[in-house]
Amino acid sequence: MSPIETQRTACEVYSRITGYLRPVQQWNDGKQAEYANRKTFKINK
Repeated sequence: MSPIETQRTACEVYSRITGYLRPVQQWNDGKQAEYANRKTFKINK
């Protein structure tokens, strides 16, 4: 392992699903695949 990899800390990613925040890691495989395919965008005002 490189020195950078040994310094990494695991983090938990949350996203909103059915009205409340929930860790993405707890989602079923299909929902996790859909989350991985999402694209982010920014709307300019």
